[in-house]
Amino acid sequence: MLQYRRAAPSAFAAVVRAVLVLLSGALAFTLGAMGVVAIRMARKVVRPAARENDTRIVAFDTQAQTIGLSRTADTELPGRYGLFTTGSEDYIKLGSVLSQSDTEVRRKLLTHVGPDARIWRDAAFSGWYFSRPEELHLPFTPELIGSALGPCPAWLFPAGESTTWVVQVHGRGAARAECLRAVPVFHAAGITSLVVSYRNDGEAPHSRSGTYSLGATEWRDVDAAVGFARRHGAQRIVVMGWSMGGAIALQLALNSAHRDLIVGVILDSPVVDWRVVLDYQAAQVGLPAPVTKLAIAALGAEWGTVLTGASAPIPFRRLDIVSRAAELRQPVLILHSDQDGFVPSDASHALQAARPDLVELEVFTEARHTKLWNYDQERWSRRILAWLRERGLTDEQ
Repeated sequence: MLQYRRAAPSAFAAVVRAVLVLLSGALAFTLGAMGVVAIRMARKVVRPAARENDTRIVAFDTQAQTIGLSRTADTELPGRYGLFTTGSEDYIKLGSVLSQSDTEVRRKLLTHVGPDARIWRDAAFSGWYFSRPEELHLPFTPELIGSALGPCPAWLFPAGESTTWVVQVHGRGAARAECLRAVPVFHAAGITSLVVSYRNDGEAPHSRSGTYSLGATEWRDVDAAVGFARRHGAQRIVVMGWSMGGAIALQLALNSAHRDLIVGVILDSPVVDWRVVLDYQAAQVGLPAPVTKLAIAALGAEWGTVLTGASAPIPFRRLDIVSRAAELRQPVLILHSDQDGFVPSDASHALQAARPDLVELEVFTEARHTKLWNYDQERWSRRILAWLRERGLTDEQ
């Protein structure tokens, strides 16, 4: 009888198995690394962070009162801006561009800096311009707005006996001072301004998790401010939101218990759909699309809260106002730059296209994120005033 031997594995088969093992290991490593990066991205989205330095001071001329800055897409633009610094000055106002090279922009100083000043080179470029309410030279009072989490600080700028108020909401990682640029515009229109804070912004109380919900819960603190305005005589309320404050303002317009008082919404560089923003920002830093999708999935899922520290999943569908455009009832004015550089204007365009009967879009070019006032103050102010007048919301003297 013939006997058969089992053939020994060929060298080729051994090589194939080795390659498969290596590929499996590489795939597992890649997926693991992608997961780590995605969770880091998700955490960064919801966790308040300190201001990041994005500008380098390369020269000071205290005699001529000029400053040299590293050239960036922000520092090279015309207009008036601010600069957060460290040392003997913590905030400096910047004027017009005097000259520029491939690497440096020289600007006029609008804050006097003395010859003995000691300022570190790393700084943060800002569109706030005004850093304190006193700089507006308008009467104001500090207020505390009672919210479910505790008292939220606010500034109240009365405009005579006005019964039309504007409630202003700052953006992510910012503070009330971001909104000060708009106060004189509303004051000139006879509109009282209430500039508010909200949970986890560094001024208002912290929530238990201490994380942002990207507008999904913050609007409740602003709703408390609308209630405050109502109790103090407001009969018509305009809500203005900057950046993430735009997302908060839109949630307020859709959900507020005081919707009957809200007669309009003004948005500067707003977040209208967070998924569009996160896709854009991830692409700007070179993250692969699968990483971004995983990060968004983690942010929007219950399992992701364990990894991000958020108190609840982010309701991205509820925060997508383009898909909810049919629910809008108040007229909306959007001011957005197509060269925003941080929050793309795509969703603003889409919202205007979805509700042309209610939404007006003033498109800027070149201006950067929340720096439209800085870039062209006259146009920015004129457009807002015209919109207010068209709706009979001004009480100009």
